[in-house]
Amino acid sequence: MGVLILTVLAFAVGSSLVMGFYLAASRVPAMLVQRRLDARLQEISQPQEVEDTQTKLLKVHHEGALPAFDRLVGSTARGPALSRWLEQSGTKVSPSGLLLMVLAAGGIMALITGMVFRSPWGLPLGAVIGAALPFLVLKVKRTRRMRTFEEQFPEGLDLIARALKAGHAFATGLKMVADEMPEPVGPEFRKTFDEQNFGLPLKDSLDNMTHRIPLIDVRFFATAVLIQRETGGNLSEILENLAHVVRERFKILRQVRVYTAHGRFTGYVLLALPAVLCVAMSFINPEHMNLLFREPMGQMMLMGALGMQTVGYLWIKQVIKIEV
Repeated sequence: MGVLILTVLAFAVGSSLVMGFYLAASRVPAMLVQRRLDARLQEISQPQEVEDTQTKLLKVHHEGALPAFDRLVGSTARGPALSRWLEQSGTKVSPSGLLLMVLAAGGIMALITGMVFRSPWGLPLGAVIGAALPFLVLKVKRTRRMRTFEEQFPEGLDLIARALKAGHAFATGLKMVADEMPEPVGPEFRKTFDEQNFGLPLKDSLDNMTHRIPLIDVRFFATAVLIQRETGGNLSEILENLAHVVRERFKILRQVRVYTAHGRFTGYVLLALPAVLCVAMSFINPEHMNLLFREPMGQMMLMGALGMQTVGYLWIKQVIKIEV
């Protein structure tokens, strides 16, 4: 009787979870779209008050948990580059916040490796790996954000070109992109429009944009706009041609990814094969595998294997890397 009751309860809980996930997957996207639509309509129907304009003219610098450390980093030669790198990743992390994350991740990973390997080299190895994790995560986020911007950038150029054809000014086209385009294109064009609208010369605003977004397409865009301002010409046609060139380059990049898929897959397999075999041998013959973790020679072999695996992966990555 007790087993039957537990079975019925397990079936009821499982069915409830499945139905809950189904309802969430079917209704949550529509709710989010409706919420964004309501917020957009509210922004249109309720104009911003004039008294808030004075406060928005100032750039807001988010200070972290250690403001003194942020100021110290900002005064160094590499400090602005680090802050710009954090901004390009799309995160609201200050240099001091990054420092705290590095210390926390390094300490946690050092404790984990120390308890697992029970060796003197476990603590420094874990600390190095843990300290590198926040930088790797931010680098991945920055790369994804740059790729997203690069994919959305032609749509922004077409929007500016259509605005110019309709008779609007270039600044109006920037504002339309800032209002219509999603993250990250919209916020970046918003910054450029605000800088230009608040009195900064257009050249400086576009230069700031090229520093925030270090992409060759953005540099082409800024150069084309500045040359057209000096020599004249049809800017809408120039922007349409630039958008076409960017799209064609993406087509070539996708073809290159298809041609190099075999090499990339080979690199992933070669990188994962030793780790999978290590896990499998740990279940098949644990005593045989434990020698690698207990004996000094085995530990040295593991370190050498990790080093060679890393070098091999980087080598294969450079072989299949084709600049377009």
